[in-house]
Amino acid sequence: MAKKTYIEEVNRGVYDIINKEDHRYKADRGLTEDIIREISREKDEPQWMLDYRLKSLEIFNAKPMPTWGADLSELDMDNIVHYVRPNTDMSTSWDDVPEDIKQTFDRLGIPEAEKKSLAGVGAQYDSEVVYHSMREDLKAKGVVYTDMDSAVKAYESIVRKYFMTMITNRDHKFSALHGAVWSGGSFVYVPEGVEVDFPLQSYFRLNAKGAGQFEHTLIVVEKNASLHFIEGCSAPKYSVQNLHAGAVELFVKEGAKLRYSTIENWSRNMYNLNTKRCMVEKNGKIEWVSGSFGSKVSMLYPMSILKGEGASSEFTGITFAAKGQYLDTGTKVVHAAPNTTSIVNSKSISKDGGHAFYRGLLRVTPNAVNVKSTVNCESLMLDNRSKSDTLPIIEIGNEQVDIGHEAKIGRISDDTIFYLMSRGISEAEAKAMIVRGFVEPITKELPLEYAVELNNLINLELEGTIG
Repeated sequence: MAKKTYIEEVNRGVYDIINKEDHRYKADRGLTEDIIREISREKDEPQWMLDYRLKSLEIFNAKPMPTWGADLSELDMDNIVHYVRPNTDMSTSWDDVPEDIKQTFDRLGIPEAEKKSLAGVGAQYDSEVVYHSMREDLKAKGVVYTDMDSAVKAYESIVRKYFMTMITNRDHKFSALHGAVWSGGSFVYVPEGVEVDFPLQSYFRLNAKGAGQFEHTLIVVEKNASLHFIEGCSAPKYSVQNLHAGAVELFVKEGAKLRYSTIENWSRNMYNLNTKRCMVEKNGKIEWVSGSFGSKVSMLYPMSILKGEGASSEFTGITFAAKGQYLDTGTKVVHAAPNTTSIVNSKSISKDGGHAFYRGLLRVTPNAVNVKSTVNCESLMLDNRSKSDTLPIIEIGNEQVDIGHEAKIGRISDDTIFYLMSRGISEAEAKAMIVRGFVEPITKELPLEYAVELNNLINLELEGTIG
């Protein structure tokens, strides 16, 4: 059998290309009341939003750093730049986007995806959305898709009704931070009965060194409407810390359906501390498709609150932890109404000393009878230096439930590798085939361009690591 080899760092190609910083405004490092007021002034926000930011700052300063999950002791909040405004205004024409920013998104394939299969695209660069477009026929149906900063002013009544009502500034230290410094993100409103046939997409790119990105995504899908929303994220590698603490609030009304797909490909200096939640009303459905790559540390647990009778949730996720990474991910489901159902399929891969940790919560309230839920967690370790943990928490408030849970942790079989090599396949390709087969249930749930990206990321992670 061929000698096992290890390469220190994967070349992440287009994802690691760094643009020269060109910003119109950049806040000082750290976080003060003056910085919060300056961010709000830059955005020309209404008074209620400034008041919310200042209250969030108070809460942030009072709350301790979480100690129950990943090690955050090296995260120096005083050294993070919390707001970087690129030197451009938002455009609805791709040609008007500054050339260096446009080239970045060109390399990531954003315009091509838009031409082929998307109903609308938003592109955020550092702290602000720089490009936004949507098909005219959707506008005619009353669909709204714009950046959050514009929505605060143009759709103020809807934003005030929903903004940070599901994720509040009191939930934890980083939700308070988000409430204080949020910037950018997407606002989507789908009227009753409207089906959006093609996906909407937002792509978030953090270019500034030592900065944070705090986009807020708010989606409301009204009664019997449907939507597929795709989120992509990436950043180049730096030698200093970057922070991502976004928030996603999803409201799925009676009989509505939302699929929310994410591929996160942050660099290895990123602390990814995102919060995502969805409220599902009677007979509504949320589908999460999640791929987590990159980042030094991730703590991410998309949450479904099944509020209405007959509501359902499906979560399909893949995490790939390589050298120097601690990816603490999972999902939370709260069954708060009768006859609700949930399915959780979570897969993790760890290699080269990486640590993948699945942390899940399934809660059934006392009134939620006739609940059905299936949780399946599978972990694959590619060597004997990697780690994988599974911590599923199940809290059942009544006896009229049907709940199943299965967890598997294992390594790639040497016998399987040997068998494939005996058929003329190299050891590296044999391993890649097994990993691609392992993640196939996730890739088949993604649109073509993102399935290709997911496979490319897997190939990058496997590159040069045979053993």
